[in-house]
Amino acid sequence: MNCKILSRAVCIFMVSVLAVGGGALAQPWSKEPSHFRGVINDYTPASGIMPAGPWEVRGPWSLKVKGCKADFSAELTMVLSDYSRNPSNVDTTSTRMQHTHHITMEDVGVTELTTGGFEVSGPVTITKDGGPVPFGASTLVIDITGGTEIEFSNIKLTFGGGAIVHFGTEAFHGVISKDE
Repeated sequence: MNCKILSRAVCIFMVSVLAVGGGALAQPWSKEPSHFRGVINDYTPASGIMPAGPWEVRGPWSLKVKGCKADFSAELTMVLSDYSRNPSNVDTTSTRMQHTHHITMEDVGVTELTTGGFEVSGPVTITKDGGPVPFGASTLVIDITGGTEIEFSNIKLTFGGGAIVHFGTEAFHGVISKDE
């Protein structure tokens, strides 16, 4: 991948956002690093994961692109969805099994996607309620994509390795709020 091309694309996007935003002051976006942030807002599958879901997955994330490398962090809350509720447990809040995950990646690879946008992938560190997770080493693939009007508007997280027993193989989707 040509990191200069990706850096230029990120810079063009950020300048476009400022121009469309109206009264925002122009900043020298041509320098590295580039920051992205947003929110994950999705569900796990109903089956095929432990404990069985579906789980609501919500929380903020942040991505710092440093040329051909990137750092990522997310703070996600998982809670059993309304779909898992029934008349015998609807009045009990403890059956929702709420828990948190801190997810981090440092100095992982960045590659351009042929369809537009870019991908960040590599090993990931995951905690559960501030402690270790009950599954093995894991990977994470992050796709940052968009459309013709907003080049970088969507994020997709796909877990691999040990994490699939808890998060599943389906991607989690979210939004890019704005550049920082």
